[in-house]
Amino acid sequence: MTSAEQPRCSPEPHLYTANQGGARQSDPRAGSDVVTWRAPAMPFAAVLWREPRHPGEGDCCEETMQAFLKGTSVSTKPQLTKDRGTPATAGSSGETKKVKPVPWVEKYRPKCVDEVAFQEEVVAVLKKSLEGADLPNLLFYGPPGTGKTSTILAAARELFGPELFRLRVLELNASDERGIQVVREKVKNFAQLTVSGSRSDGKPCPPFKIVILDEADSMTSAAQAALRRTMEKESKTTRFCLICNYVSRIIEPLTSRCSKFRFKPLSDTIQQKRLLDIAEKENVKIGNEEIAYLVKISEGDLRKAITFLQSATRLTGGKEVSESVITDIAGVIPAATIDGIFTACHSGSFDKLEAVVKNLIDEGHAATQLVNQLHDAIIENENLSDKHKSIITEKLAEVDKCLADGADEHLQLMSLCATVMQQLTQNC
Repeated sequence: MTSAEQPRCSPEPHLYTANQGGARQSDPRAGSDVVTWRAPAMPFAAVLWREPRHPGEGDCCEETMQAFLKGTSVSTKPQLTKDRGTPATAGSSGETKKVKPVPWVEKYRPKCVDEVAFQEEVVAVLKKSLEGADLPNLLFYGPPGTGKTSTILAAARELFGPELFRLRVLELNASDERGIQVVREKVKNFAQLTVSGSRSDGKPCPPFKIVILDEADSMTSAAQAALRRTMEKESKTTRFCLICNYVSRIIEPLTSRCSKFRFKPLSDTIQQKRLLDIAEKENVKIGNEEIAYLVKISEGDLRKAITFLQSATRLTGGKEVSESVITDIAGVIPAATIDGIFTACHSGSFDKLEAVVKNLIDEGHAATQLVNQLHDAIIENENLSDKHKSIITEKLAEVDKCLADGADEHLQLMSLCATVMQQLTQNC
């Protein structure tokens, strides 16, 4: 055996019963001569030296002895191979890291501004800024799932590149603490930093940073007011992008400092095209009718539609996705159940109506979902006059308000269905 192949000795010292004078003795367990020694300050004895079995082993034992006396630990990590820099264990060189599964919403999020769908005005403004024009403070508002956050993140990645993106962009959303103290300290300190330099790929880099305040309508009025002066003072080095669902909840001084862009709900054609593209890449078996139904129940929210598609795919396990599966995934009340409510209302029997409502609640359907679907069914019902429709929709509004305030679902649904039954029987 060559010296390179000889194993290094164990760094852990062997403990044995010691002689007072440190005499040499033979230990059959160690297989070599050992010397025991009692330290003056130690109440026990330790073997600190063993006769080396091969050249080079004594150096290791001596290092162990010194480390033990000083009270320090000796690293027992395996040696790294020179070529790969990984522990020299059997089978480690052939192993590869598995790709972690990512939600489809994040996997197919737009990576550049050109991939943003159906928001032509915003895309045109951002393209001008990418070409070298200055970027104003932005205010994006609109329904959820229309691409507000994805648009500004894609623009920031194109502006700064992957290297500078984390340094130049500060993103805060509703999950972060965003009171007045955070605005005064964290946002203000980040905005005061000056930036310079260029990108590694040679492309021009704008001389400003971007602060993204997602879901800004949930910020307190005091925190929004504290932003006013910061937006003005740091206009040379920082641009702000406020994102919200309801622009009426943003104070007027902030909206006047930003360029406002409304994100429209995505059209059915755009959503169907994007969902079919995702289904093709993920090898999902789904027909055009099911895609159209998926778009209908998502109500213009592409994020919700993609999430429903992924959930339905996992539920079917590779089989074709059907409309009933999508209904179960989305929590939509089946059309047959809605028809059963109308049938019970037409009968004029309160007992039948109570049984239908009780069965609806026992099946776990949400009362707010029933209110939304009943609204659409009442509006599209041609057998009701406008007067009867207006009375029922007014009752729908009252029930929706009561449910939001925490009222009992069974009582509210009974009150609603009783009103519907009254108007239907009068109409007959």
